[in-house]
Amino acid sequence: MRRDFLLPELIPLAATAGVTGTVVVQTVCEEAETAELLDLAESAPLVTAVVGWTDLGSPAVADAVAGLRALRGGRFLTGIRHPLLTEPDPDWLSRLEILRGLSALAAADLTFDLVLQPDQLPVAVRAAAAVPALTFVLDHLGNAEVGPRPDSAWAAALTALARLPNTACKLSGIFSLPEPAGSGHEPGANVARLRPYLDIALEAFGADRLMFGSDWPVCTLGAGYDRVVATALALTGTLSAAERAAIFAGTARAVYRIGTNGQS
Repeated sequence: MRRDFLLPELIPLAATAGVTGTVVVQTVCEEAETAELLDLAESAPLVTAVVGWTDLGSPAVADAVAGLRALRGGRFLTGIRHPLLTEPDPDWLSRLEILRGLSALAAADLTFDLVLQPDQLPVAVRAAAAVPALTFVLDHLGNAEVGPRPDSAWAAALTALARLPNTACKLSGIFSLPEPAGSGHEPGANVARLRPYLDIALEAFGADRLMFGSDWPVCTLGAGYDRVVATALALTGTLSAAERAAIFAGTARAVYRIGTNGQS
């Protein structure tokens, strides 16, 4: 991972996998990166939306968002993410100033991506309940640890989050797991052990609040883009055409408002 991963590398991978549009998401807590991603979206048809970063604890969140939207490509700004899993305060999301910042995102018609550890799900539930006008998007299934069976505490917390109508969830971060020993290299080798996690998420959120995410380039630590997409397709292969259409396109379009404000 200690190198640059740039759009020219993703374009052929996406084309081979049949992916025609992607949402790029922040990796560092710097508005300069968000500005770069917005500029990229303006010139790259593959990039349909940007989830960026701003300091949610600042009293000037609304001004910061307006500043980002005034940049080249600012019309592609659809949400904000902050890596909760790096915060030493487990209740960071419950702080009054952060809740004010989240409310400012709602007023700006943005979303908030949640990247966290499973034990941080309860505080996310409280925050989503406290700011009902804001859509919260849970990344990577809440970073569930895939084992012989789903953790009951994770499943309960995920279900509690899903009970709130202003939430959605990404099926991401699980498709690059190492293949089981002796399984060979078939794309569907991980499907059996991932199935219970999909079932729980599908039961909790429904397909219209679930969306596929590649987690590229982080996924390359375990699997290439093609393997990630193939595993996701295999895992969802028994779902209806309408459910698959939602997971692989419709939910993301609705949640991130792709196609509005001049986006592709």
